[in-house]
Amino acid sequence: MSTPAQGNDQGQPPVQPQPVLKRIDQALFDAVALQAREAPRRRRNHNLHQESDAVQRFLNVLQPGTYVRPHRHLREQPGAGFECFVVLQGEIGLLLLDAEGTVLERLRLQARGPLRGIELAEGQFHTLVALSADAVMFELKQGPYQPTSDKDFLPQFPAEGTPAASDQERRWRALFEPAA
Repeated sequence: MSTPAQGNDQGQPPVQPQPVLKRIDQALFDAVALQAREAPRRRRNHNLHQESDAVQRFLNVLQPGTYVRPHRHLREQPGAGFECFVVLQGEIGLLLLDAEGTVLERLRLQARGPLRGIELAEGQFHTLVALSADAVMFELKQGPYQPTSDKDFLPQFPAEGTPAASDQERRWRALFEPAA
């Protein structure tokens, strides 16, 4: 019998053991933040899960200027479309919207503030706004990831990568600025 780090007697290459720990540290934050700064979308995920996993766990790093089109999560199993956010570094604005796109609630999630995270119920339309550079949040939601059906977008909002999307992001970010 072979051990995980050894080959077998048929000459097959050794099997590498899976890492016991996945570190979530400042070095990881910095590396993913650099990728987000260089990405056209101004954000980057770092998955801790496999796409087929029943629970999705990942870091989402956002830079100011990233546009997250308003969406909700729906799943076949009732209640499985929840989404949980916890800000680990910086500040992120969370906007809750109704089906017409009207802002119902605006929440400032801060790594060092009074509100650090939130769990959204299934079907709640929302968007995110980076309020600081290198904002890092941990996300948790039901899997497995289905790219074609993961998000139900509000159609009245512009698609990513358009001038209208950039304008919309600036308007949303302004909602979190102090009143003059």
